[in-house]
Amino acid sequence: MKQHSTRIRAVMAQIQSRIAARVYMPGARLPSVRAQAQAMRLSVSTVVEAYARLAAEGVIASRPGAGFYVVGPAAPLALAQIGPRLDREVDPLWISRQSLEADAAVLKPGCGWMPASWLYEAGVRRALRQLARSGTTELVEYATPLGHPALRQFLARRMLSTGIEAAAEQIMLTDSGTQAIDLICRFLLEPGDTVLVDDPCYFNFHALLRAHRVRAVGVPYTPSGPDVERFGAALQAHSPRLYITNSGIHNPTSATLSPVVAHRLLKLAESSNLVIVEDDIFADFETSPAPRLAAFDGLSRVIQIGSFSKTISAAMRCGYVAARPDWIESLVDLKIATTFGGARLAADIVLAALTDSGYRKHMETVRLRLTQQREKTIARLEAMGIQPWLVPQAGMFLWCRLPEGKDAANLSRLCLKEGVVLAPGNAFSQSRSAGDFLRFNVSQSTDERIFAVLAHALAA
Repeated sequence: MKQHSTRIRAVMAQIQSRIAARVYMPGARLPSVRAQAQAMRLSVSTVVEAYARLAAEGVIASRPGAGFYVVGPAAPLALAQIGPRLDREVDPLWISRQSLEADAAVLKPGCGWMPASWLYEAGVRRALRQLARSGTTELVEYATPLGHPALRQFLARRMLSTGIEAAAEQIMLTDSGTQAIDLICRFLLEPGDTVLVDDPCYFNFHALLRAHRVRAVGVPYTPSGPDVERFGAALQAHSPRLYITNSGIHNPTSATLSPVVAHRLLKLAESSNLVIVEDDIFADFETSPAPRLAAFDGLSRVIQIGSFSKTISAAMRCGYVAARPDWIESLVDLKIATTFGGARLAADIVLAALTDSGYRKHMETVRLRLTQQREKTIARLEAMGIQPWLVPQAGMFLWCRLPEGKDAANLSRLCLKEGVVLAPGNAFSQSRSAGDFLRFNVSQSTDERIFAVLAHALAA
C-alpha cells in the first residue's frame, strides 16, 4: 500500500513540476490517464487516483468526456523545474551553475568556454590601459542606441568574410549573445508560439525559450545540418515562428552546415512565416568559413547574432544583432526599454582587442592548441569505449556516444561527486533522445584526473 501511495505522489509531483515550469499552462489539457500511465510505466488506477487528488486540490479539473485540464492562474515561473526533479543535477541550468560556481579545484570538461589562460588576456589588458587614458565620455557615458559606431563598422567589414553584406546601421550591439536572442524573442514571439531548435542544440536555448513561454520542437541534426525532411515536416505540422541554430561550428556536435542543406532550408522557409536566428559565436574558431544562411538570404528572413565571450573575455559582455533595417529599429526600442545603456565600456574594450595586432596570432595559436588537444582527447576517450559522433575540423567540442548500456546522467552524477562537471546529452536534446551522449570541451580536458574519474565511473 505504501508503494502505491509513493507512485501516486510521483505522478502528482511530475504534473505539478510541469505546471510550475509552465509546460502546462492554465487551460492546457493533460495527457490522458492511459498515456500518462504508459509514459511513467504505472498502472492506470495509479494515475486515476493521482489525477483525482490533484482535482481535489484544485490544481486540475475534469471535463466530462474531454479529459483533465490545468486550472487557475499561471504559476510563478520556476526555470529550475524545466525537467524532472530526479534529473536536477544534470539539467541545463544545473550544468551552468556547477561550472560557474565551481572553485579552481573542480574540473569542467562539460562547460562551454575555454580556460582563462586560453583567452585574450594580454589584449584585454592593453585595451584597459588604453581606455584608462581616454576622455571622460568613454568611461562614464551611456552608449548610443545602436551601440559603438566604430565596432559596428568593424563588424560590417568582418561579416563580408563570410559573404554577409550588412551596413553598420543594420547592426545593433547588445550586452551578450544571450541578450540578443532574448530581444529577438521579445520582438517576434507570443506565449504559445512554436520555435524550432536543433536536436541536439545549445542547452540554454531550451531554458531561454521556456522563459518566453513558447513551445520548442526539436529537429534531428545531422553531420551536414538539420534533417531537411524532418524540418519540412515540422514546418507543416507546427507553423513555427522561429528557428534558432548555430552557423559555422554547431554546438554541441561541431558539425558544419553544407551548402546544399542551407539552400534547401531557405527554400522551405520561403514558403512559411519562419524567421531564422543564426548564432555565429564560434566564427573565430573556424579554419575555413562554413556557409552562412544570412549570406544566402541577404538578411531578409535570417537574423545573425554573435558575441566575443569565447575568444576575448567572458567578463566583457558584448554581443550583436544583424538584421534588416526595419527590424533593427524595433529591436533598438526594445533594447532601450529593457537595458537602456548598452555597455559602452565593454564595446570599447572588445573593439580594441579585435583590432589589436596580436589578436590574429592569438587565434592562430588557439586553433592549433584545440587541434592538438582534440586529438589527445579523442584518443583518451576511445580507449574507454567513448566514440565521437564525428571528428570535427575545428572548434572546442566533441559530441560523444558512451559504451552500450551506459547512461550519461548517471555517469554525470557519479563524476560530480569526484569534482568533475560533465555535460550529459539530454541537456541538449529537446526529445531527450541523447541519454547515451556527452559533450566534451577539449580545451577543458587537459587534466589527467578527468579521465581517471571517468574510467572509475564507467566501471561502477
